[in-house]
Amino acid sequence: MSFALPVSVAPLTLLHAGAQLTLTRFTVHPSTVIGIIALGALYWWRAREGGRDSRSMVGRTRASVFAAGLLTMFFALNGWIHDLSDSFLFSEHMVQHLLLALVVAPLLIMGTPGWMLRPALRSPLVRGVAGAVTNPLRTFAFFNLVVAAWHLPPLYNVAMAHHPVHILQHLTFLVAAVLMWWPILSPLPELPRLAYPMQMLYLFLMSIPMSIVSVYIAYADGVLYPAYASAPRIWGLSPMEDQLVGALIMWIPGGLFFFAIISVIFFRWQQHDGDETMAGAQVREDGALSAGRGVWEGEREAVPAHPSADHLPATR
Repeated sequence: MSFALPVSVAPLTLLHAGAQLTLTRFTVHPSTVIGIIALGALYWWRAREGGRDSRSMVGRTRASVFAAGLLTMFFALNGWIHDLSDSFLFSEHMVQHLLLALVVAPLLIMGTPGWMLRPALRSPLVRGVAGAVTNPLRTFAFFNLVVAAWHLPPLYNVAMAHHPVHILQHLTFLVAAVLMWWPILSPLPELPRLAYPMQMLYLFLMSIPMSIVSVYIAYADGVLYPAYASAPRIWGLSPMEDQLVGALIMWIPGGLFFFAIISVIFFRWQQHDGDETMAGAQVREDGALSAGRGVWEGEREAVPAHPSADHLPATR
C-alpha cells in the first residue's frame, strides 16, 4: 500500500530556485527576528518592572535560560538549519521541529518566573481559559494533534509551497510545545504541575503518538513530500533515504529525550523520599537558582494573597 501523495513534482522545483548552502552564507529571516525581539523585549520589560520589588527579581541564571531559548529559536529558524530544512532535506526539517518542541519551549518556560505571568490571571476569563488549555489531557491531545496534522502530506506540502503557512506551522508547533511542557514545568501554583508519578506517565505516553507518526513516514512506499523529491541532492541522500532518516530522527532521539526527562523526574522524586506533593514545588520568585536545581524544580514560590491564588492545590 502506497502512502505517497500523487502530486506533480515539476511545479515544486521553483521552490529551490537559487538554493545555496555554504558555510559563509548565513541567511536571516526578518519575521523570525521580529518575533524573537518582541519576546525578548516583553521579558525585559516585565523583568524591569519586577526589579523594583526585591521579591520579584529575575536572577541571572533564569534570565540566561530564557535567553538560551531565544538564541536556540534564532538558530533553528535561520541560517544553515533553515536553509537545509527548507530547500534540501526533510530530515533537517525534523531536527528543526525537535529543537522547537524539545529545547526552545522548555527553556522559555524554565526561564520565566511565575510572577511575570500572574497579573494576567487576575481576569477570571483569562484564568479560566488558562486553566482549561493547561489541563494535561488537553495539552497531550493538542500537541499530538498538531504534530500529526502538520506531517500529513497535504498540510505539509502546502506549508512547503506557501511561506505564510510555513510560518503558521512553526508558530503552532511552538505554542503546542509550550502547552505540552506546562504540566511538567509550570512556574505557577495556580496552574500546577502534575505529581511526579503522573509526570512520568504523561511523558511516557507522549512518546507514543510521535512514534506512530514516525512509523507512518518511515514505512511509506514512496516520497510523501514532493518538495524534497525536487530538491538538489546533498550528502548522497536520495529522497527516500532522506525521508527515512527524518522519520528515525523523530522516532529515536525524540523518544529517548522523553525517557531521559522521565529519569530526571524519577530521581527528583526519590530525593524527596517518594513524596508526590513535592512536585508542586515551584521555582523561587527571587530568581536565585542554585546549580542543578531551581530551573527544573526549585523551592515553592510564595503565593500572593489575592483571590486568584487562594486555596489552590499544589499538584494536579
